[in-house]
Amino acid sequence: MINEINQIMDQAYDAFLSYQNISGKDKKKFLCTIADEIEALGEELLTTASEETNLPTARFAGERARTCGQLRAFGDLVVEGSWVNAVIDKASPDRKPMPKPDMRKMSIALGPILVFGASNFPLAYSTAGGDTASALAAGCSVIVKGHPAHPKTSALVTSAIKKAIAICGVHPHVFQHVEGESFEMGKILTQHPLTAGVGFTGSLSGGRAIFDYAQQRATPIPVFSEMGSTNPVILLKDALRHDAKEYAKAFAGSITIGVGQFCTNPGIMLGIKSSALNHFTSLLALELSLTPAYKMLHQGIHKNYTQALSNVLYNHDVETIYHAHAEGELIASPVLARVTGDAFLKNVNLHHEIFGPFSLIVVCENKDQLVEIYKNLKGQLTTTIIGTHHDLETNQDILNIAKNVAGRIVFNFVPTGVEVGNATVHGGPYPAATDARFTSVGMDAIQRWVRPVCYQDCPDYLLPDELKNINPLGILRKIDGKFTRDA
Repeated sequence: MINEINQIMDQAYDAFLSYQNISGKDKKKFLCTIADEIEALGEELLTTASEETNLPTARFAGERARTCGQLRAFGDLVVEGSWVNAVIDKASPDRKPMPKPDMRKMSIALGPILVFGASNFPLAYSTAGGDTASALAAGCSVIVKGHPAHPKTSALVTSAIKKAIAICGVHPHVFQHVEGESFEMGKILTQHPLTAGVGFTGSLSGGRAIFDYAQQRATPIPVFSEMGSTNPVILLKDALRHDAKEYAKAFAGSITIGVGQFCTNPGIMLGIKSSALNHFTSLLALELSLTPAYKMLHQGIHKNYTQALSNVLYNHDVETIYHAHAEGELIASPVLARVTGDAFLKNVNLHHEIFGPFSLIVVCENKDQLVEIYKNLKGQLTTTIIGTHHDLETNQDILNIAKNVAGRIVFNFVPTGVEVGNATVHGGPYPAATDARFTSVGMDAIQRWVRPVCYQDCPDYLLPDELKNINPLGILRKIDGKFTRDA
């Protein structure tokens, strides 16, 4: 295994040395060609993904569109070019008491990036998903460790990427795909001296293990793990009075979409004890009862879900509101439970993510208790505030807590579904992610795979085009503290 990995990493580094210098135009062609070739796989890709995951082909039609859309969006980003964050401080030789040098800074690619495929999104977060797309856009070579839950889907996508490599004439090892279920392989790849960074989407235990492997290296490297999140929802009183039925229907869909196997599943809901909260709870249970039970992705996820459910529901402080009997292999029925704020505060085991169609309603005695619970929750990918204008105006202290809890604050909508855009933040304080300063979704995901380099008093002809005096690429740069596209 070690000899094989050494060869893979040597090839990845050779590819990086050439690929890091190709133009934004050529990178765009490559990324867009990958998208074209994935689409050319047609129905075979959708049916294969469905067979390997128990999810419907319609789901994968949408996921394929997202995957190809983000590849093309990164193509647009790199051909425009301003993403390198070019900064120029011009020289001032007459400055006293010391002359001021010419300083020019921009972002450059890190090197070969290891990406761990995710089980719950075989297209959008795996072989050609967001980590791969953003790393290739940055100028890095990529090694994907495929997830064992969907090997045929990964192989199909890999074939599309290989076709794009041949069509575009980029280095043949700019992308490599490796298979293997052993944890040892992931550890060796993470700790290989030529690996420059790691992207991971999955469980807290898996993401933390990879992070620890990286820190044990002789030369530590960045690990961007997107991990567990309960995505707490704050249910304010007036909203429940006026729109309980609509919110119950929306959250029932959010809890059960993809059999609850979304990292943004609303796993905890906080509300203040009232008849309005009771009414909402009853309506939510009713909506969940109308939702059919489906198969989960694979045996491992189903086993973890049932075990985590047992640990919570057998707790004497937890009241089961809705739990239909699940019949059939891998079937997971939706579950809704309720607990008092006092019991929730005393039992940190109730604060953890349950990956599946489950949500826990926490009934707080008053606003003070709600605030206490909210402030003490661990880091989250999202948090949602459900409230009327009056609710929001009179609870701004709660809104101020929200920005310290999560990477994305959602108002009056469900958290499931992550838009791929320039303003997207898909990350958050630990344990939602290993580095809250970055996002794993959206255009700024590219910033994970670069580092800044400064050129001091470098002759203009030796500078990268991004930093040359005439600005041949026409990108937006900060010159002496002011943004401009001028030369």
